[in-house]
Amino acid sequence: MESSAFIHPTAEVSPHATIGRGTKVWHQAQVREGAVIGEDCTPGKGVYIDTGVQIGNRVKIQNGVSVYRGVTIQDDVFVGPNVTFTNDRYPRAFNHNFAVGRTLVEKGASIGGNATLVCGVRIGAYALVAAGAVVTRDVPPHTVIGGVPARPFGYVCRCGYPARLVPGEKRQLICTRCRTLLSLEEPSATDDEGNR
Repeated sequence: MESSAFIHPTAEVSPHATIGRGTKVWHQAQVREGAVIGEDCTPGKGVYIDTGVQIGNRVKIQNGVSVYRGVTIQDDVFVGPNVTFTNDRYPRAFNHNFAVGRTLVEKGASIGGNATLVCGVRIGAYALVAAGAVVTRDVPPHTVIGGVPARPFGYVCRCGYPARLVPGEKRQLICTRCRTLLSLEEPSATDDEGNR
């Protein structure tokens, strides 16, 4: 564990977890062995991070979130309060040999409070999952989804404001606020340095 990380006295962090510089683990959080949390992250009150979970840099995980084995969260992701990640598609209390479902949350994505992610999905870069959504399938980059089950209903810029399709284009967006042009093609239209 990095010595410059802050661990609240009520948090339980395994000595076999990796916590990055500048990360603050708050009240009653639990971080299991083998978990890796990057730099400048903030797991909030009551957050549970399971064994083997991978979390990038500058990730904000709000109160009451459980991040189970099989989940990978990339850099700059926001996870709202009480978001539910799952890792077993066919749960039974007596099944001790279940196959862990993999979930990937890509760079810059935001997940609203009380959303549920069924395991095996990929949330694309800078996508936005609305509060209370139930995500059962992959979400493309820069896409806004919501509802039960979640469906796409718009686009979002890297800055967080709505984006619209460029007239006459099928795969290019323009932000309604910062006027940045974005591509719906893989990878995201911004590089790791935030350049556009």
